[in-house]
Amino acid sequence: MKPLPMRLGDLSVGFVDSMAEAIRSHGHDPQPLLDQYGLDPARLAQPSARLSIPRYMRLGHAAIALTGDPALGLRMGQLSRLPQAGLAGVTAAQAPTVREAARTLTRFEPLYGSNYRGQSSLHEDAQGAWLRFYSISPYNAYNRFVVDSIIAGWLQQLSSVANQALCCEQVDIEFSEPEYAEHYRSLSEATVNFRAETNQIRLSHATLDLRNPVHCPSTWASLLQVCERELEQLTRTRSLRERITQLLGPLLNGGREPDLEEVAARLKLPTWTLRRKLAEEGTQFRAILNDTRRDLAMTYIRDTELAFGEIAYLLGFASAEAFQRAFKRWNAETPGEFRRRQRQLA
Repeated sequence: MKPLPMRLGDLSVGFVDSMAEAIRSHGHDPQPLLDQYGLDPARLAQPSARLSIPRYMRLGHAAIALTGDPALGLRMGQLSRLPQAGLAGVTAAQAPTVREAARTLTRFEPLYGSNYRGQSSLHEDAQGAWLRFYSISPYNAYNRFVVDSIIAGWLQQLSSVANQALCCEQVDIEFSEPEYAEHYRSLSEATVNFRAETNQIRLSHATLDLRNPVHCPSTWASLLQVCERELEQLTRTRSLRERITQLLGPLLNGGREPDLEEVAARLKLPTWTLRRKLAEEGTQFRAILNDTRRDLAMTYIRDTELAFGEIAYLLGFASAEAFQRAFKRWNAETPGEFRRRQRQLA
């Protein structure tokens, strides 16, 4: 039996709250739109409820169409609140400084969102730090708002920790300058660079050192312990195959495919040890790679509007033709036939 198609990832339904607020700020009632996506108040109030990333992107695109605001993602970020990130957000709100809040949001991101493309990160150096959001290229009308909401949301959320508006030194955005570029001026007086190598904001040490006026050391310590236990439980339940699949996502890109040696290095295992452990589980690296590519391909074709050439790029194929041949070998039908059949079933 074939495994069920892999999800591109999911996130807490708390992120829908800021989208709903952004829609309301334009004078629209968000509930009819949310109802179309099965997000009634009862669903939004469920503990640990999650929303798939493809569905979130479609919802965001629909919200932009409803409001007529292509910069809705920036508005979402500006209206976001730390509790919308669940336990990690509540913990970050009790951090002693902006630096610790940023560390908390990135370290415990798996508790409120997962994406096979990667994880947010904080990179500190002698002058300050880069708060970085991984690439979700190729960019289109369905996913630019995600980057906008994350970047703007970080500034808003960290400002709430310091109880003052933060000034970042630089904003880098991977995609080309959009038609709503002037709206980025509302984020910061810092320079915004489009077509950058990654999505990130630059924070100085002075900003990172700003203290949280409502920090309570004992509450902070208690919340950290809970987050660590939750993260450990999440990690402990993953099999070796699942860990490899999680690693493969960010490595599959740009016409190249990762090899066993690269994955072994990421797992901090000798190549021969990894090969042996996989043999003990009755599988091989090439089988996991092919299954990962196939399941992601099926999800992309079914749940997004990406062109097949873009999907081929995301899955590390050298060409669209190579991807089409592989997909037909896996599924006994072409990507086009699969997409048409899925549309008819929808």
